[in-house]
Amino acid sequence: MSEFTERHVRLFKNGRNQAIRIPREFELPGDEAIIHKEGNRLIIEPAKKKSLLGLLSTWGPSGEEFPDVDEGLAQLDDVEL
Repeated sequence: MSEFTERHVRLFKNGRNQAIRIPREFELPGDEAIIHKEGNRLIIEPAKKKSLLGLLSTWGPSGEEFPDVDEGLAQLDDVEL
């Protein structure tokens, strides 16, 4: 069970963006986060790591025929070793 903690932090400008320093006890893993707004609250969550399997699971069938990669090659019995 996680303990709810709060800290007052200062907002500052970073170029044209407003920014906040996240205290160490609130650090998020990784180097990306998702931010969204619910009413007057800003919610910051760690971004899920992207994996190749995760990406492939989102793809549906392409409906395309695969080319015959053996076309134009010598038959296996015709190859001399």
